[in-house]
Amino acid sequence: MKSIVRCLLACCLLFWMTNCSSGDNQQVPVIGFVDAFEDSTIKQAKDGFLAALQEKGFSENNGTVQVLYRNAQGNIPTLTQIIQYFLSRKVTLIASNTSLSTITAIQNTKDIPVFMMVSPTPALMKVTNAQGRAPDNLFGVAEDLKYIDTSFALIPNCLPAKSKPLTVGLIYNQSEPQSVDAFNRLSQLANDLNIKLIALPVNATADVPLVTSSLLARQPDAFFANPDNTIFASFETIVDACNKAGIPIFTSEAGLVARGAVAAFGADLYQWGYQAGAQAAQFLKTGSLEGLQWEMVQIRRRVYNAEAAQRFGITIPADFEAIQ
Repeated sequence: MKSIVRCLLACCLLFWMTNCSSGDNQQVPVIGFVDAFEDSTIKQAKDGFLAALQEKGFSENNGTVQVLYRNAQGNIPTLTQIIQYFLSRKVTLIASNTSLSTITAIQNTKDIPVFMMVSPTPALMKVTNAQGRAPDNLFGVAEDLKYIDTSFALIPNCLPAKSKPLTVGLIYNQSEPQSVDAFNRLSQLANDLNIKLIALPVNATADVPLVTSSLLARQPDAFFANPDNTIFASFETIVDACNKAGIPIFTSEAGLVARGAVAAFGADLYQWGYQAGAQAAQFLKTGSLEGLQWEMVQIRRRVYNAEAAQRFGITIPADFEAIQ
């Protein structure tokens, strides 16, 4: 009889411990964080996102959140598989880094909140409905293309005056909506500034070396690195080719200045991720999406690379700060 009682007590204790353990796991939110590709600049947004979560009390170190991190390495089918995996794990939210991740996420789920970063506005991503409304489960932080004007206008202000029209080269991924939109905007802007724009399309990172070489053979006065995932992923190749050809790079992306561009006026990617992370933390803390919606980037920086500026003998406006 005592043996039976002890057995029953043991079973009850095991049942209680299992339930408690299961309950604890259910209380810990799970974040599915997806990067579209491997890139040191894009990583800044991820670092900022996780830093904001930690400051708000959500960290894997203290067991208050679980982060499932995956990187698609630039492969679209892999990106889709990653999102499907997150759905099978029933994650609390998806954190999407760059537009490819964001678009894939909202194409595959209408229920799980998606907190985007390093992504253009829903309109630029072409994910709005007929009434111009973004998906109901899309949150986080986006950027429009207005800041490109300031960055592009740096080129005629910084380069020595020439008798011929200034020529600027760029490459763009014709399969990325925001890249095509940026190209169209720059085409009009170049016309307004009396700049001759030389643009060549690419379809993948593998095309970048050959296309860049073809572009530089036409001897533009400067290269402009527009907001494009292909450029992010291939930037060292572009910098190396431009340096050898003696052609300076200007950009709209502050994160690319540390990697060799001369100057930029653009979003700080760490702060971009931090802003998205703060919004995600609010959702995790309250368990409610009420009052949340996607936001515009709040922090932009005017930065320059002192070494690159010296290399090309370029004088930078006084209101720009040297990037660290």
